[in-house]
Order: sequence, then structure tokens, then C-alpha cells
Amino acid sequence: MTTRIVFLVTCLFLTPALAFSQDAATLYQRHCATCHEASAQTRAPSRDALRQLTPERILDALEAITGVMSAQGLARTPAERRALALYLSGKPFGTEKPFDLDRVGCREQTGFTEPLSRPNWNGWSNSPSNSRFQDGIAAGLDADRMSQLKLKWAFAYPGDIMAYSQPTIVAGRVFVGSAGRKVYSLNATTGCVYWTYTTDSGVRSAITIGPVNNGESFAVYFGDLAGNVYALDAVTGKLLWKNSVEKHPAARITGAPRLYAGRLYVPVSSLEEGSSSLPNYECCTFRGSVVALDAATGKQIWKTFTIPQAPRQVGKNSKGVLRWAPSGVGVWSSPTLDVNHRTLYVTSGDSYSAPAAKTSDAIIAMNMDTGRILWVRQLLDKDAWNVACMQQDRTNCPEDAGPDYDFGSSAILVDLGNGRRALVSGQKSGMVHAIDPDREGEILWQVRAGRGGVVGGIEWGPAADDKNLYVAISDIPLGDAELNPKVGGGLLALQLSDGKQLWRADPAPCPADRKGCSPGQSAAVTVIPGVVFSGSLDGHLRAYSTTDGRVIWDYDTAHEFKTVNGAAGHGGAINGPGATVVGGMLFVNSGYGFLGQMPGNVLLAFSVE
Repeated sequence: MTTRIVFLVTCLFLTPALAFSQDAATLYQRHCATCHEASAQTRAPSRDALRQLTPERILDALEAITGVMSAQGLARTPAERRALALYLSGKPFGTEKPFDLDRVGCREQTGFTEPLSRPNWNGWSNSPSNSRFQDGIAAGLDADRMSQLKLKWAFAYPGDIMAYSQPTIVAGRVFVGSAGRKVYSLNATTGCVYWTYTTDSGVRSAITIGPVNNGESFAVYFGDLAGNVYALDAVTGKLLWKNSVEKHPAARITGAPRLYAGRLYVPVSSLEEGSSSLPNYECCTFRGSVVALDAATGKQIWKTFTIPQAPRQVGKNSKGVLRWAPSGVGVWSSPTLDVNHRTLYVTSGDSYSAPAAKTSDAIIAMNMDTGRILWVRQLLDKDAWNVACMQQDRTNCPEDAGPDYDFGSSAILVDLGNGRRALVSGQKSGMVHAIDPDREGEILWQVRAGRGGVVGGIEWGPAADDKNLYVAISDIPLGDAELNPKVGGGLLALQLSDGKQLWRADPAPCPADRKGCSPGQSAAVTVIPGVVFSGSLDGHLRAYSTTDGRVIWDYDTAHEFKTVNGAAGHGGAINGPGATVVGGMLFVNSGYGFLGQMPGNVLLAFSVE
């Protein structure tokens, strides 16, 4: 799913090292500007976004094994990497202050007894069906109370330009990851910090809470952007176990693990789609997978690749570098569970090299107990694509490349009544599909909701109540150095039974003076009775009436905030995860410093109190 991997592209081409006397500005212009001065096209962080980072963060990205730019950074000498870090950040080393838990830590511990018996939002969706629906009792919020919703506190992820891990709220605590390799446990009411944990790489996945030791304690489960899965003690943050579920150097976990009956089901995706933009890279050898782990120990129970056959050599590219296939088909989103039929469903990404796998751009059903693939419903064939297809040097772009119309969002399992069910999913093509899970994915209906595109169509996913599906549209056009402030966006309601459109809400225009603004609505949708929440790349979180699509509440997050932890905080584009709603409070992240979008680093908590 290229929207999730785009910042690992062609910033520092693998050319001979320059002389030490060359200054950092020249280094940047020769090896970085191609990407970062055209970030909306290449998907790299913009120059302005990089300026908000500390030199330590940039150097870590260039040097660390799990750094997002480590492959490119190895082409530069240590002195050059350090010079670039100083130049790009515009700050001296030592600017970033250590997190002071003594100052911002919670003074009292709240109880954590039977936490899952209380209203919560646990993981990507608070149900195995991935509906992203919260009922009225658990939400503590409805359309009539939206006017009372006010900002209660803001928390800043220190030094970050991304806020992309959806907050989980269990037992009055917020559990959330960050791009800066930290997982936080916060008090939901005040934002004070119970504990932090440092990971090997950034944490994009939502966090899942579940019992261990026969329910005597609880664990925090999540994955990082280096392919590691963690279990931490929910009360103390102490590491219980850690498992690297995929050894491919480009592997990452973006979708939230799904926990059920002592097993953790983990989706695995990768950055290799971006690595292939380098002409001397052997494209491509990664295969997506789903891994089942014992939740108590982290031991692997089964692993199923989304491409059954291993990649093999299929020739050489025009530079004489080996080519491999089949490849790709990452799983970017959280698995959907049908526990009564012991079936797990995942949506899949595109292939990176030709020929495209038959399991790409598909919904795949697996047996929960064994991982055996039960059936595959491919919804677009021949979609072999990688980031080289967007570059001037298209060496590794597959012949007859596909449009990159894979799935980034989970399928939603819905009950249609009279014993009928459907799996409903949104695709980057702009299509919404409803298929029959009881007839090997037979198509029930299909509706075009958006134009589609590489970062168009439907990105992080719809939400559903018992009658309707609510679909946010991205439709961000690529090809220009900057985002188009007038193109993209929209929200519509479709009837689950037949796909009939009930209403469509047009996007709001961007303010003329807001740089990096787009009306696109790429973030995941959340629904409670009477209200649909949809975040926008313009920085707004809006609440819409489920009846007719009217905006009934609107909050602009794209500004500075005074934060409870004292770190500098600023909102920006809302992308990736959606809002979570529990007990009269609403939580949302703001800031997405890729694709030329507005960077930011805040978690915002709203309350009706």
C-alpha cells in the first residue's frame, strides 16, 4: 500500500561519496531536493516538515538499521550524514530534551481491575467485525450533545512530525504509539503519563489490550515499523515478550494486531515498494503475510504468506540488476474475524514486480486455527506497481504497470438480515465492494464512490452501523510538487443491503493561506448513533449527521496547542487513523508530514463536560 511507505524513496541516490569539503546545502541539492522539494509527488516529507525535526531524528533515520532512510544514508559518509542532519533541521545537536516523567507523570494510579468490562475502544475497531461503530452507551455522546464537545487537553509527541497511531482507550487510560519510537500510557481524563516504552522503530499500529496469566493481568500488544511485535504489561509498561515476525529488511507492521481467545493475529506489510525506486535494487523479494502468535508467550503458531510461492529470478532490469517475482501483496490493515465460522479475512496490497500475484488487490479468507487459505476474491488483477513508476528513472517499474489500486483498509463484516452477511470494503480505485463471505466472495454489489488514484479513492477505511456504510474519499491528485487545495474529499452514505447512495457531503474548501492543504478525506471514519466523524487533510475534524450528511460540529486542529506535557505541539493534516469515542470523550491525532501534507504532533482529547 504505497500511501503507507512513501517516504522511503529516492532522497539520497547511491552515488560515490562526495569530498568532505562540500557543504551540506550542496549535498542536499544534489541528493535530496529531487524528493523533498516535490514531496506531494514523491511522497517524501517536505523540506518544511524536515525543518521541524531535530538533527538526532534525521541522523537516526539515515544511520539506524531500522531507520526509514538507512539504505540511502549508507551511501554517505558519517560526516556527510551529520552535516545533512544539521542542515535539514536547522538546529544544533542536543536540542531535543529527554522526556521528563517525573514532571508529567501521573501522581496517582487508577484501578485496572476487569478493564474490558467497562466501555472502551480497544484496537483498530472495538469489534472483531471492524465496523468502527461505538454504541450510544459506550460512546456517552450523541448528536444532541455535539455542541457541548470542547477541547479538554492536548498531548504532544516530542519532536515528531507525524501523529499516526490510533489511540486505544481502556479502563480510563489511553494507549498510543508514536513515530518517535515511544509507546505512551496516559490518563484519559487529564493526559498525565503513567509510563513510556521505547521501541526499535516507530509505532503506527493501533494498540490492542488483552488478558494474560488467566486474566490476572493485562498486556498491551502492538507492532512496529521494523516488523517486531511486542507485549507489555498494561499497568507498568514492562516488556513481557518481543518477536520479530518477518526477517525481510523492509518488513513493517502498520495494521493493528487482532486478539482473540489467546491468539494474536498480526498483519505484515513492507517498505520494499519504495526501495524499488533505486535502479540498482533487486526488485522484489518481500511477501506479505499473516502471523498467529500465542498471546502469552509470543511464540509463533502459524504463518501464512499472501503469495504461496517464494519469489524466483525472472531476469534482469535494464541496468543488469536481477529481477524477482512474484512479490508484494502486503497486509496493511487489521484482520477481520468471523469467530463463529473460525475464519479470518484480510485485504491485500498490490504486487511490486510482474507478473502480479493472483492474491493481490484481493480479500483473502483464512482458517483461524491453521492459517490455511480458504478462498481469494481478487478485485483487480495485473496490478504490479512500485514507486519507480513515479520517478524519472523507471528502471524497476514493471512493464504494463498497474494503477496501484490496492487496499489499505480492513473489510467490514456486516449482517444483512435473514441469514445473509456481507464483507464490505473500500479500495484505492474508488470502488466499494460487497461480497458474500459464505459463497467464497461472490460479488453482491459494487459502487463507485470516488475517482481513485495512487493516493485516491478510499484510503484508511469506512465505518458501518446496522443499516449503512459511511465512506470518506481521498482522491488526492499526484503529479504536482504541491497538493491541490481544490481537489479531493467528500463523504457519502451507502445502504448496506444494496449499495444505494443515501446522501453525499461535499468537501469544504481549503483556506487560501493554508500551505500544504487539501480537502481530501483519507483518514478512517468513525460512527456513533446519529453521528459520523471524518478527519480531513485540511486539519479539520468534522461530525456529520447520519441522517443527511449535514456538518453538526467542526474543529480546526491546524494550530499550536498548549500541551499537558509541556512539549511544543502543533496540529496539521488528519490522516491514517480515525477518532475514537468512549465515555463522553473523543480522541484524535493531528499531523501527517508526508505527501506534502501539514505536519503535526498532537493527540487531542475532547469532552462534553
